[in-house]
Amino acid sequence: MRAAGILMPITSLPSPYGIGTLGQTARDFIQFLEKSGQTYWQILPICPTGYGDSPYQSSSTFAGNPYMIDLNDLVLEGLLQRADFENFSWGDEPEKIDYKLQYEQRFVVLKKSVGNVSTNMADSLSAFFQTEAYWLDDYALYMAVKNHFGGTAWSQWPEPVRLRDTNKLEELKTTLAEDILFWKTIQFLFFHQWNKLKAYASQHHIQIIGDLPIYVSEDSADVWAHPEQFQLNEELRPTEISGCPPDGFSEDGQLWGNPLFNWDYMKENEFSWWITRIAHQMKIYDVLRIDHFRGFDSYFAIPYGDKTAKNGVWRKGPGIDFFQTVKEKLGDLPIIAEDLGFLTDSVHQLLKETGFPGMKVLEFAFDTRDTGYGYLPHCYTRNCIVYTGTHDNETINGWFETAPEEDTANAIRYLRLTKEEGYHWGMMRSAWASVSDTAIMQMQDLLGLGHEARINTPSTLSDNWTWRCKPEDISDELAKQLYEEMKIYERLPQI
Repeated sequence: MRAAGILMPITSLPSPYGIGTLGQTARDFIQFLEKSGQTYWQILPICPTGYGDSPYQSSSTFAGNPYMIDLNDLVLEGLLQRADFENFSWGDEPEKIDYKLQYEQRFVVLKKSVGNVSTNMADSLSAFFQTEAYWLDDYALYMAVKNHFGGTAWSQWPEPVRLRDTNKLEELKTTLAEDILFWKTIQFLFFHQWNKLKAYASQHHIQIIGDLPIYVSEDSADVWAHPEQFQLNEELRPTEISGCPPDGFSEDGQLWGNPLFNWDYMKENEFSWWITRIAHQMKIYDVLRIDHFRGFDSYFAIPYGDKTAKNGVWRKGPGIDFFQTVKEKLGDLPIIAEDLGFLTDSVHQLLKETGFPGMKVLEFAFDTRDTGYGYLPHCYTRNCIVYTGTHDNETINGWFETAPEEDTANAIRYLRLTKEEGYHWGMMRSAWASVSDTAIMQMQDLLGLGHEARINTPSTLSDNWTWRCKPEDISDELAKQLYEEMKIYERLPQI
């Protein structure tokens, strides 16, 4: 079935409180998707943001981002009063997220709701605590202890806590009981609102594509609670860390810094941690995009402490055994494989054996640092997802502003682009016209925005993950234009 969707981070939605949330503007966006003839809403990870404000460096692979909890919806449910937050300033730039303000103020406001939740929603709260205990207990304890030690990473905590001495943890659970309850309740509020939004999307025939980072942050509840799952030494320090080798895009490579998985241990235990992780994601989303698919075939390991990725080496990953186990435990799942970057024959073979659709990025097709051949539309098969660019790439107009002239000239010639139509519309039209079953466009490209609207520049720390659209950008006029394109290229949903 031919279909289309829009890549739009929840945090990039407009709202009066500094960041996109799970409230009315998210519901409005779902209505916009329906009017536009879209089938999918692709989002970025909804876990708490971490180092560099990145959702790919989170304190938990299971938790939801508290910044996304909608304050107006809490008022409507009697859990907050507008006076609790109406005098807060959430920033002066409506098209940028100020994460510092969110960190300083959002939790102050949310704390005012905890008592009302315990009173008004006691049964639902208790049920959530029981159902989600498999990750929630460790996460809430981790966050409470982290606050107790002034926000320092768990690797810096006193040894009995760092090594999870049973008696010391029981003592902390008593001492920090109130803070632990707070963090549990915040997660209840997040998933209470998420489940309502997910149901709303289903009612409007919109499927949500979630995003699962392959790695987790070293400073996370996941690594602290399950150190045996990772390549750590006796002091629980990583022996090697994740990244990408040097290439035409980065002379030093990319130093991601995440601890690597202990795949031998995981295989002995039938990948149980991963099975739990993926099962959790499939409760939340309709379709799951797994980041850095090639890391399951082979992964790049960099000595811990190195400042660049130059000394890294490739090591063998779990391969098809992993995906066969996932299928045995969870059945056939709707998964998208993020198979970008330098791919070996063995990666191509692994993708073929799984049957997952891979990704095709049009901007890569014209990059003279690579052949780009597999990304040209005439090479596509039906079982793939075509993008003009992703959150890690320039917007289309930003790409035309910053890419080498030879690259942009190749794109103009191959795609027959014209300034009259707009290069961004011509490039998106080429993606919609392709044989690919699914075509996903960035919201910034539909709006014709440039470099200023780029979501993330890999290997940099400043000014990423901050872009937001304006309320007037989500318009009926754009929806009507999009609907006509979907009609032309036979991508309207079959309801």
